[in-house]
Amino acid sequence: MKEFTCCFTGHRILPADRVEQIKIQVRSEAENLVQQGVRYFGAGGALGFDTLAALTILELKKVCPQLRFILVLPCKDQTRGWLQSDVEQYERIKGQADKIVYTSEFYTRGCMQKRNRHLADHSAYCICYLTKDYGGTKYTVDRCRANNATVINIARYFDVQQNSTI
Repeated sequence: MKEFTCCFTGHRILPADRVEQIKIQVRSEAENLVQQGVRYFGAGGALGFDTLAALTILELKKVCPQLRFILVLPCKDQTRGWLQSDVEQYERIKGQADKIVYTSEFYTRGCMQKRNRHLADHSAYCICYLTKDYGGTKYTVDRCRANNATVINIARYFDVQQNSTI
């Protein structure tokens, strides 16, 4: 199944003036992967890029019903402290997921990294939005690369200052 799986990882804060362009590029890359046989798409349920990717795959499923969307969540209380509107959107996304995996029951210091490792370790492809050389997104992308996954960085399509290691 790994060879037919793509995960998403990206920053929680996206440039507001590029969100629609990022979404278009995510869909384009996902469609390309579908043409190569990818059928499973996993996201971590975070705000920002994860949410954008989830909504994009759920839209794509309308025309590609063979796709499966998997939420890999760090804990059952992930939305603690979120705005109500974000919680409502998160619950709508959860309601449309084909599968939900919780890597921890409750929030713990390492549950986010555990979620990121799960996504990376079960994927042959990774679509990301990475512009920083630190943090959870960088960790996940590095783990994907260490696992020989193909990494597609959406940020490369935009005029974004990037560290040369990204």
